Amino acid sequence: MSVRTHCIDCLRTLHRQSIACPKGVAETKQASRQPSSTSPVIRSKKEATPEAQNVPASATRRLAQEVRKAAPSFTETYVAYGVCEQLVKECAMVADYTIPQASEQGADIPQNDKGEDVGVGNSWWYQSLGMTPTFNTWAQITFLHMYLLTVRLRCFPAEHAPTWHQHLTDHFFHLAEDRMVTMHRINSRMIRNKYLKDLFVQWRGLTFAYDEGLMKGDAVLAAAVWRNICKGDENVDLRRLAEIVSYMRSVLAGFDTMTDEVIAGGDIVFGDPSSEEAIVKGRSRLMDPAGDSKIQKKPAKALSSSATEKKS
Repeated sequence: MSVRTHCIDCLRTLHRQSIACPKGVAETKQASRQPSSTSPVIRSKKEATPEAQNVPASATRRLAQEVRKAAPSFTETYVAYGVCEQLVKECAMVADYTIPQASEQGADIPQNDKGEDVGVGNSWWYQSLGMTPTFNTWAQITFLHMYLLTVRLRCFPAEHAPTWHQHLTDHFFHLAEDRMVTMHRINSRMIRNKYLKDLFVQWRGLTFAYDEGLMKGDAVLAAAVWRNICKGDENVDLRRLAEIVSYMRSVLAGFDTMTDEVIAGGDIVFGDPSSEEAIVKGRSRLMDPAGDSKIQKKPAKALSSSATEKKS
């Protein structure tokens, strides 16, 4: 067995057994892995079963256990690398698209009026929101889901969180560069590096913008989504914009119900904002001029004549 094959097997073993979860990230035992939220916007891919936990340890699993005992800090970085790759791919899959002409030699790739390559996408973001399947649109939607993961990763112990943050962003830029080459025929490394630097600036900016929105309220968060996802389009459907904001809140609420062990296991599946349509269509109590009758203050009762005399 080659060294490379051995390392991949170790990674898979550590990931499946959840031994990879750094000490302090999850205090629960392997057998007590809790199910995720029932929210349709975010869920765990699978739950550990007794049958899976009772599988006899193979030589590779025993090797993985010994490696972890000998170098726990090394295996944490090693496994965080593998899990973050899986998480980034899940984020990217939400707004995935294809360019059929990219695989046809000599075929011209269609472009929009801004000179961006246009692909074909079938997700909610393209069909319902009406976004054009381009590289930049894909990157912004992927960034949004990466941001939601980043908020949850901040809850990891301070000594572990930076490692996970770094691997998460690193994997995105590897994935983005690969997409530039395979789907958009950008073979010049200099041009790719320029685009990657622009993406990094965008990532830093939207992280601050979404943080501000979470702190200051839905109106500020909606404005940040409008600037980044909708590219400041004045004709955007405001109801769809509200669905995205509600979706972000729901995903974060779902993450709150997941243990650190589940997050560190990478078993995350995203939904889409269509699940928030009914909530957005509902009438807000703040839209009623009279307010909610249940919380209206009752008028003060008139004092009885005897109480008035005593008071005077």
